[in-house]
Amino acid sequence: MDTRPDPITIVPLRNPSEVMRLARMGSAHQNRLSFMRSLLRSLKRENWCFDRPVWQVDAQGVGHAVYRAIGPRRTYSLVAFAHDLPDHMRSDRVIATAWDATFALFDGTPDADDIARLSRNVPKQEAGRISDRELSLSRANRSVRLWAHVVDRLAEGAQPDAEQIESVGYLMRTTAVYGSGKFGAADRAVLAERTIMSAPFHAEMLAVWLIRSFSLDLVEHMARMKGGDRAARIDPPLRRRLGIGNSTGLGMAPFLVNHPALLNAWMTARETAIARVRALPDATPQSRAVFLNRLARARENAAGWRSEHPVQIPKLDHLRADLDRLTAHIDAGVLDQVAPWDALVRWSETTLSMEGQEQLVALILEPYGDLVDDLISTMATDETACFRIDGTMSVDALRRIIADAYDWATRIDHGPADACARFWYVSEEKLEPRLGQRHEEPGGELEEPLDISRALCALDVALSGEAGETLLADFLLRCPEYRHTVRRVQIAASRPYSEIRENLIDATMLPIDILRCKLAFFGANRFDPRSDRWVRICLYRNAPFPDEMADAPEDDWA
Repeated sequence: MDTRPDPITIVPLRNPSEVMRLARMGSAHQNRLSFMRSLLRSLKRENWCFDRPVWQVDAQGVGHAVYRAIGPRRTYSLVAFAHDLPDHMRSDRVIATAWDATFALFDGTPDADDIARLSRNVPKQEAGRISDRELSLSRANRSVRLWAHVVDRLAEGAQPDAEQIESVGYLMRTTAVYGSGKFGAADRAVLAERTIMSAPFHAEMLAVWLIRSFSLDLVEHMARMKGGDRAARIDPPLRRRLGIGNSTGLGMAPFLVNHPALLNAWMTARETAIARVRALPDATPQSRAVFLNRLARARENAAGWRSEHPVQIPKLDHLRADLDRLTAHIDAGVLDQVAPWDALVRWSETTLSMEGQEQLVALILEPYGDLVDDLISTMATDETACFRIDGTMSVDALRRIIADAYDWATRIDHGPADACARFWYVSEEKLEPRLGQRHEEPGGELEEPLDISRALCALDVALSGEAGETLLADFLLRCPEYRHTVRRVQIAASRPYSEIRENLIDATMLPIDILRCKLAFFGANRFDPRSDRWVRICLYRNAPFPDEMADAPEDDWA
């Protein structure tokens, strides 16, 4: 890894008006700052060790197991329950009531009483309750055809077909990973000061990584039950090709809207990392070698990335062509010039598609862990610190913030039917976010406040009738319905990446763009939209397993 040299210039962060548009957010790729990768780096650097003290699974694949991550100061345990699920009950939808496997991440090492308590609740998921001893609650279903193929081949003493593994990429896919207080789990505040858990979503990413191990252990167990002594284990290189799938829908989409300060922290960290690398005066031989290696991997990933969604198909075609153009441009010597990474990004902005541009800015971070990894510590934030409204601010001061940070919103005409075609609401049955069609469906009176641009326009109109020196406290006493929007404006005053700069109730808005942005921060790849509202992804593909961590190179798997 390169150490941090003195930059020849200060490269400004990319403009929020460019970065915070859904077309670009929906083209995001995993990078060094993604949470899966930062978690595994931390586990490696702190010399965590792992074991499986409990495996009580019968010949039908039913039972439970415990996987432990043991660190210098704390232990976390995945408690996994395997079920015999009839095919007709298998569904990735949130309305499902049964799953092939269910899980809880336990704070410490569970005893027999803990496991008994969890066995009564975890398989029920939302219908059960967990405690603040648990950090996450999750469930997963098998990829049925690949699962059966792997069991059959291993039972015969043979290896699974590599092409089938490549085409699917996982044996199980999670359909939800809940944390941060949901269904009784520990609140985020419990983890905020713990070294390895202080970064966002590290608890959930630890659970998913251990679930991956469980899925491989379970399929090999089923093969042994079927094939006896002749059964084989999956060869390690092929084993690592299997990640964990995930089906993610609308339930995740409002998160980035409802957490503007956190969204700003994530985006600022990534954009700062990009700017640091762009400011470097040259590309050393070592950094070039790492970059070229990661570029080759990106081309391989793009070649194997499949989707049948009409939006994603042309994006993948553009990405493959972009990576070919990028390779040719590198071969022409762009890295030999002064400030080569900045030159490369500037070239991409006029030559490549959004997919290619965002792949490139992810790739240039790869050689520079020493330069950018410290930014992980800035990606968590205390959202309560910006919750209090400053009532001493004048109306004029708020207007100036709106003019500066929300000019994109006040330019939108929300009058046409298509501009307000949708409304966000929470379903009564599952308490999950949903998207309704305002002009076709009932329920508009249940609308959640995710219509940010329309709300800003309404606030702007309301403020126009106020004297400039009026205090916000006085305005909000008379018009309390604007408190939520005023708070967002004050947050945006010092957090330029806090808002998605789009009309989120427009008929053409694609929720999958919001999902992809968040999932890229998790570290996902192989995004495969199944509609405009849900997407399948792969997590931890090629990552080391717990028993390989001690000997695995640090962060050399993505």
